[in-house]
Amino acid sequence: MRNAIATGLILFAGFFCGSLFRMNAGVPSAVGQTPPPPPPRDLGDNNIQPSALAIAQPIQIPNGNPAGGGPMQGLLFPDGFIAMTSEEAINVSVYDQTNRSVVNIATRSIRPEAFMMASEIEGNGSGSVFDQQGHILTNYHVIEGAKDINVTLFNGDSFPAELVGQDPDNDIAVLKIAAPETQLFPVVWGDSSNLRVGQHIIAIGNPFGLERTMSTGIISSLNRQITSKTRRTIRSIIQIDAALNQGNSGGPLLSSRGELIGMNTAIATRSGDNAGIGFAIPINTIRRVVPQLLATGRAQRPTIGIMQVFETDKGLLVVNLTPNGPAERAGLRGSKLERRKVRRGVLTIEQEVVDHGQSDLIVGIDGQKVTKSDDLLSVIEMRKSGDQVVLNVVRDGKVFQLPVILGSSDG
Repeated sequence: MRNAIATGLILFAGFFCGSLFRMNAGVPSAVGQTPPPPPPRDLGDNNIQPSALAIAQPIQIPNGNPAGGGPMQGLLFPDGFIAMTSEEAINVSVYDQTNRSVVNIATRSIRPEAFMMASEIEGNGSGSVFDQQGHILTNYHVIEGAKDINVTLFNGDSFPAELVGQDPDNDIAVLKIAAPETQLFPVVWGDSSNLRVGQHIIAIGNPFGLERTMSTGIISSLNRQITSKTRRTIRSIIQIDAALNQGNSGGPLLSSRGELIGMNTAIATRSGDNAGIGFAIPINTIRRVVPQLLATGRAQRPTIGIMQVFETDKGLLVVNLTPNGPAERAGLRGSKLERRKVRRGVLTIEQEVVDHGQSDLIVGIDGQKVTKSDDLLSVIEMRKSGDQVVLNVVRDGKVFQLPVILGSSDG
């Protein structure tokens, strides 16, 4: 029995070390068959390769079992550290690979008070280096309203940061510092399209100002929704159980491969402290937004040109359209404002009346049923300006399809 267990451990350790070696060699693991992202400047495009993962070698530790019974199996790192479990080896390897990519962000802002007075407020958060040009990824709410922003690297060197771009609706911001390339270690971007509930994750950040603190856990759920400071819904959120506290915002959420799969952004709590429910913005959302922030400082969003709808049991009743917007140009109809004569006693007066009788009813988009505004927006926000969507519309009791070319609006 003991020999069978030892043999099993050796085989598992060999498989694990083989996985680490494949990660070093840039070959994707078999799980999910997701290739590493192409080298950010085109963001997924991180030309900077990760620092080599430690290659742990399986070893036998004589008298290593405290309960007796002979030697134990371990994983020996090049620096002499011995990991006793595969999970411990993964945690150590990922931290060694990525901790230098994590930065501390300190902010100062001015808050007006009574009698023409003002007070200075200091804030603290986290961020990730994502290229050797000095660009830093963080949350918008970390730097919102900041007068001064300072970024501290892994070695303690601090640099003033300028704001390159921000997307408040998705709680994403990009900063830039003038640090030497030799001090910048970009994190490798992963892919959030194939994440699984139960998957092992690692969070690194600066809770309460304690720099580069690591916590571990699992993905508790996927496709959550949270509300941004602009009251817009952020979709496809990753829910995790790793310990997140004040100061973790903006820090990286990492996979067991040491790849960035999300950015820690919020916790669900009543006390302000960690309650085991944290949320992260997925890397694929970040990958879509960051190139726009680098190019223009703002996020460009697709728009369909519908300003107001009424939610009904049957669908969305169109009320107001953007004048000459995409939906109006495509032929969608909203409510009409009419002037009607109304008799009041002996008087006859004119008043404006909204006539919903001519309004179109949207019941679907691109084959998906629509009953709420969010149903419509969730499809549109997955497209880009210039894409075509097809609305299923009810008019005069008949259902027909209406193609609409999406326009663009600044986020």
